[in-house]
Amino acid sequence: QRYCRDVYRGQLASVHSSARNQELQKLAQTYKIISPWIGAVTGRRAGKWESYWEDSSPWNYANWAPTHPWHVVTTCTTLCIRDGLWRSRFCFQLRPFICQY
Repeated sequence: QRYCRDVYRGQLASVHSSARNQELQKLAQTYKIISPWIGAVTGRRAGKWESYWEDSSPWNYANWAPTHPWHVVTTCTTLCIRDGLWRSRFCFQLRPFICQY
């Protein structure tokens, strides 16, 4: 998120519809970007596990793969270019990402 903001003056992509999810999936496929970061984070807030967008936009759509998101530690989210499903990943992993402006 910080790199996206500091270098590109954007933020990690938030996804609010199936159409947008498919658009980002196709974009990643075009550039052969496997499992890029998107802006969803899952963590504990006020003692409850919840997912939220880094850009603070409303959480009104999700496309999680089975068994995701993880509710063990705070995780970030990747978009799978094969199936368009989201998966929890440890946030410290270096991966490609999708910025929005």
